[in-house]
Amino acid sequence: MSEASHRAEEAPNWILVHPAYQEIKSLEVEDSAQVHAAFLVYMDLSEVRRWKEVSCVKSPELQVVLLEGREKEGAPIQTVFPLPTHRPLSHQSIRHVLDRGFPMLLCAVASDSTLVYQRMTDGLVTPDPPTGPFQDLGRRQHRKRRKQQ
Repeated sequence: MSEASHRAEEAPNWILVHPAYQEIKSLEVEDSAQVHAAFLVYMDLSEVRRWKEVSCVKSPELQVVLLEGREKEGAPIQTVFPLPTHRPLSHQSIRHVLDRGFPMLLCAVASDSTLVYQRMTDGLVTPDPPTGPFQDLGRRQHRKRRKQQ
């Protein structure tokens, strides 16, 4: 047996010994898939997207781990709801998270660790108008009309 494969057998899974995973695990949420999803989202927010003050909070009513953090220094706190794609989502659970008073991001976590974020709001929000110089290319005027028979 090679030395590298011997070390691989002895080394524990790095996720299981990571301090953030241990902190999430200490919240005692029963759904291990949701705990794993929360860890992946935590790592994405803190290490990839460089969010500030990312912390883990247990929602006893929903039995899930929620994440809170700031997108950048001085920005408002946002709540992130990590949700494995196989887990159902109800209007009541969204309402519960929105009632906490912070802007909410729903993060769908696929089995291949793909993360998709969706901003959730309390009611309808008018989209921002497009920015930038736009010009009409005039394509409509060059179309030929079909002869009606």
